[in-house]
Amino acid sequence: MYSIGILSRWNATCGISLHAQMIAQEFIKMGHYVRVFAPHIESANRWWHHRIIGEDEDFVVRCYDEVDPKGEGGRLEFEKILEEKFDLFIVESYASLPYGDVERLVKELRSRGTKVFAVIHEGRREDIKYSDMRIFDVIVVFDERFVNEMLQEYRDIAWVIPYPCNPVRRSNRKFAEDGLIFFSFGRQPAGEYLDYIRALDYLSKKYDLTYWIVRSDGYFPFNKRWIKLERRRLSEDELYECLHRSDIHLIPKGKTNNVVVSSTLCQCLGALIPTVAPNTRHFETLPEYDGVKPAVIYDDVDDLKAKLLRIVEDEDFRKRILKAAERFVEENKRDKIAKKFIDLFEKTQSLLSITVS
Repeated sequence: MYSIGILSRWNATCGISLHAQMIAQEFIKMGHYVRVFAPHIESANRWWHHRIIGEDEDFVVRCYDEVDPKGEGGRLEFEKILEEKFDLFIVESYASLPYGDVERLVKELRSRGTKVFAVIHEGRREDIKYSDMRIFDVIVVFDERFVNEMLQEYRDIAWVIPYPCNPVRRSNRKFAEDGLIFFSFGRQPAGEYLDYIRALDYLSKKYDLTYWIVRSDGYFPFNKRWIKLERRRLSEDELYECLHRSDIHLIPKGKTNNVVVSSTLCQCLGALIPTVAPNTRHFETLPEYDGVKPAVIYDDVDDLKAKLLRIVEDEDFRKRILKAAERFVEENKRDKIAKKFIDLFEKTQSLLSITVS
């Protein structure tokens, strides 16, 4: 078994934290020793998309400050990390890390014989502020776009390991058994819900429906008779309870030019209810299985109206969506993804042995 350190956000409402938690929990199930080094809550909470949603486990040490939104400040308490010996150290790399301190840490860890992997969450090359990415043994990316658009010169040390999915957890609910319920959660900017509000306003003339929205905080200006708004933060179990009490999951996302994946999709797809999302870069690499993607992607409000109607009215279409979703989840299930990290670590160890001999 291996000793594994992870530098990352933790127990927070962001895709960086979720990725670290998924693989760390699986490492622990495998029997590995895990220590997580997370940012001080006060500094991490300066970012709008970061909110703490749980108490830290015994293996979590909060030992660094993130840079502020202007890119200033940030520091790392080296001694809290270097007092332990790790076989593998994983840096969940993202734009508000104190890059200079992280770079010094990585160099020291490697001088001690620790393999260091970077998992790239940055969506633009200019956001990655290491002096040279070759300070890492391996760069892990979620798909080829990260290499093709950002890291071509490091292709020889870059490996694709997809973002992990929560496993399938089936619902006993029959579609629309107690009314047609659409569901969204999180704290996306209110404008990212507008397409869904407009489309459901159209559908509400034909169906008795509810749009159930759970938000932890943030301004929300829409007021329709069919909107049910709750203010609370959901644990993972509570999230799946909400998904299983709903018929269609609507993911609000804004357009971006960054290279990005949707952690929300990977977190929720295993609930096996039809999921709908806008045609943004978050979803552009979703595969097709027998002509259907794991989530229904729409282009504009008219396209969204038509696709929502088809989901509601075409049972065979719903079944095909869920079959694709289940296949995608099974291919990218969190235990399989965690094992890919261990396999890659062992592969780099083998390559080192061959080089030395």
